[in-house]
Amino acid sequence: MQYGYLGRAGLRVSRICLGTGAFGEFPGGPKEYGGVDRATGFAVMDAALDAGINFFDTANVYGGVGHRGVTETIIGAWFAQGGDRRERVVLGTKVGRVFEQDEIDGPNKDQGLSLYKIRRHFAASLRRLGTDHIELLQMHHADHNVGWDELWEAFEGLVRQGTLDYVGSCNFAAADLACAQAEASARNFMGLISAQHRYNLLDRTIERDIAAEAIRLGIGITVWSPLARGLLAVDTTGQPELSKDAQRQLHEHRSQLKEFSELCRDLQTYEATVAVAWLLSRPGVSSVVIGPGSVAELEQTLPATELTLDDSTLARLDEIFPA
Repeated sequence: MQYGYLGRAGLRVSRICLGTGAFGEFPGGPKEYGGVDRATGFAVMDAALDAGINFFDTANVYGGVGHRGVTETIIGAWFAQGGDRRERVVLGTKVGRVFEQDEIDGPNKDQGLSLYKIRRHFAASLRRLGTDHIELLQMHHADHNVGWDELWEAFEGLVRQGTLDYVGSCNFAAADLACAQAEASARNFMGLISAQHRYNLLDRTIERDIAAEAIRLGIGITVWSPLARGLLAVDTTGQPELSKDAQRQLHEHRSQLKEFSELCRDLQTYEATVAVAWLLSRPGVSSVVIGPGSVAELEQTLPATELTLDDSTLARLDEIFPA
């Protein structure tokens, strides 16, 4: 496993981050929420740690509607098995999205941020995760209804009391990143060290301005949906078994994905490996968040850290998936 700094912070994390959004324990849930049962989740986390992955990503709302918090609870149960699991993991979770079943919060359960909500929801995450500290707390979305003086007061308080180390963002526009850092600097606070965004060969939107702004500000980019919800892991030279939604997307991008699969066959490796290796080669990317549904899926992606794509391959990928 390779490691790198998370933005300008001195924190070193694995360049592959274990995403846990698929972890859940209820029947009938879509794969992104509830497709991985507790036993499989435990096996995936064990395998990730054994492979040298020290960076785990989750969110307080993972589990889906009616099951918010389930994913954090599974991770907490895994930590509770003992040993040095907890101390070997750099743990990132999130705050800010709607938490429907938390009636005690009243109107503050809705999507948004405030000192009140951050304090309460962070404390609830600590309880579910069975830990007394979290390394990285990320704002799930920007909230333009609240000022940065209030938000930085909330996060500074958690850092001062020793329950939080760093703050990150998710899905922020370039202007939001710039504003956040300017306000943090005015308070002599470190501000954001990471910015999580959707980024993959089929969706290069952040290359317009977000990636450049993150690099300018010293914020490390972490990537979600690196395989475009599995589409970039499909061998289109065969007969893949896909859901109806995936089949529709495959039809939309069939010519590109066919060329991509042919390139991967020439490279003698998996589509998922190439897709992640490409992201790891992109400027500003600190870590790529993968969401394996099994140990086998995890193992298919791990070689990406050892795969160096030469200039001709990178040029071919630009031809297939233009920016």
